[in-house]
Amino acid sequence: MEELQVTLTGMAFRGDAMAQADDQLLFVHGGIPGEEVVVEVVRREQRYAWARVREVITPSSQRVEPPCPYFGRCGGCQWQHIAYPAQLAYKTQLAADQLRRRGGFDDAPVQPALGMEEPWGYRNQARFSVDGQGHLGFMKMWRREFLQIGRCLLMHPVINEVLATLQGRCFVKHQLVVRYGFNTGQLLINPEVPLEDLPFETGQSFYEEALLEQRFRISGPSFFQTNTRTAERIARLVLERLELTGSEVVVDAYCGVGTFGILMAKQAKRVIGIEESASALRDAQHNARDLDNVAFIRGKTEEVLPELSGPVDAVVLDPSRKGCRKKVVDALLRLRPARIVYVSCEPATLARDLRWLTAGGYELVEVQPIDQFPQTYHIECVATLHG
Repeated sequence: MEELQVTLTGMAFRGDAMAQADDQLLFVHGGIPGEEVVVEVVRREQRYAWARVREVITPSSQRVEPPCPYFGRCGGCQWQHIAYPAQLAYKTQLAADQLRRRGGFDDAPVQPALGMEEPWGYRNQARFSVDGQGHLGFMKMWRREFLQIGRCLLMHPVINEVLATLQGRCFVKHQLVVRYGFNTGQLLINPEVPLEDLPFETGQSFYEEALLEQRFRISGPSFFQTNTRTAERIARLVLERLELTGSEVVVDAYCGVGTFGILMAKQAKRVIGIEESASALRDAQHNARDLDNVAFIRGKTEEVLPELSGPVDAVVLDPSRKGCRKKVVDALLRLRPARIVYVSCEPATLARDLRWLTAGGYELVEVQPIDQFPQTYHIECVATLHG
């Protein structure tokens, strides 16, 4: 085991602290900038190395005791050792860093990250790994090995109750998905678990969740935001930034089960949703069944958007971590909506796409980070552009 004593000088985008050692940039899990630590080197490559903290010699004032007994072994969290206000400050900084480095925005209008009042128990879904003895858990951080767990502090208590009930007798293949409606109390557990004495059903085809008092059906294969509380906050922010008056045609690209489009329908003349997933599109059509000004098109946004004819007054973008294809940006520059609101879960691809849009004449008005995933490095951002 190779050990080094280093001073941590910064925070890297993927949540590790950084240090310089032996002419290599060292990424250190479990560290905080400013600390003097002893680390164990886990892996070396030509330019970079990865390590984990073994001993903290000079602790940061931001350091706290991680409450989870699995922290450092489970790969789900990176920042339980950092006080929550400091987590928010790092997320603001990292978002601004990505916009500068990858987007060329030296003075991007990045607002302080919005946090959660209670940064625990927020996840509405879990994907548990299953071993051959019916145990549930996650995969270890540094190697592909199974780690049995008794409780996950990020999950809603109901999900942990399901975990406790099935632990040691969940004989399904590979993985078990548990999803819970914070605002409806409904469960979806897939696949079906062949046990007769369970206090809940399994194998459901869908469950329902409510956002801003609007109910949404969500099928097993369909995507839905993992944090219901911040999903509502993001939805409010999107509606505010669109500034709809009732006369606009709005495109909801990458619309999923129709969340944004349906919520904005009362404030728009017409809403057009675009979604590639057949499952999500069926959910969206069901969810919008009582709305006569909402229509959906199945297909990839990069294929559908270039075929749309105007006028389009506003567009909501909510792509995956890969961001938008260049064809999407080219279509937006042709359609010239007055407002674009871009919801991103990946600041690096957001920075790239914002660079393309501003080069095409759009003004970047604001980037608002929102802490969708406390105790992790992941950052959600809502960017507002005016044409």
